Amino acid sequence: MQNRDIGKEILEGLSEIKNFKISKLKLRVTELSDPSEPKIIREKLKLSQSAFAGLLGVSTRTLQDWEQGRRNPQGPAIALLRIAEQHPEVFIELS
Repeated sequence: MQNRDIGKEILEGLSEIKNFKISKLKLRVTELSDPSEPKIIREKLKLSQSAFAGLLGVSTRTLQDWEQGRRNPQGPAIALLRIAEQHPEVFIELS
């Protein structure tokens, strides 16, 4: 395991902020695409509703509401759906 020098990392971060403020540094910006519908992702992973809901940390009822369009995923759930879609191996290993 590698030891981190937190003090050095903080100083480097402060330097980046300073350089950005005086226009010496351009920050990298990435647009994240919206994930596919939860049902499509779940079916690609070949998981039941209860298994997929458990991996996402939501109730089966919540997942059913998403799949039937009664509610939409919010916040961290969107991030987890994006990961499930773009890196399904993570969810396959967990299931």
